Amino acid sequence: MTYKTRGVCSQEIHLELDNDIIKFVEFIGGCSGNTQGVARLVTGMKVQDAIDKMEGIKCGFKNTSCPDQLAQALKSAANQSL
Repeated sequence: MTYKTRGVCSQEIHLELDNDIIKFVEFIGGCSGNTQGVARLVTGMKVQDAIDKMEGIKCGFKNTSCPDQLAQALKSAANQSL
């Protein structure tokens, strides 16, 4: 799945799920070290656990962040698989 981000430096997130487990995450653009770290940390995690940990995180004065956008992407992917 590809998710177009909003309000952050990264342009999109590529992700792959296996039922409720995150198998792969790749951010396109953004702060490379941070986005790679987030992607590795959530790989193997349950979708809802990752959403619970990242949703609502803000970046500076922005109302969102790359982790929050990943949470939104996971919510969208989970809804598509229903």
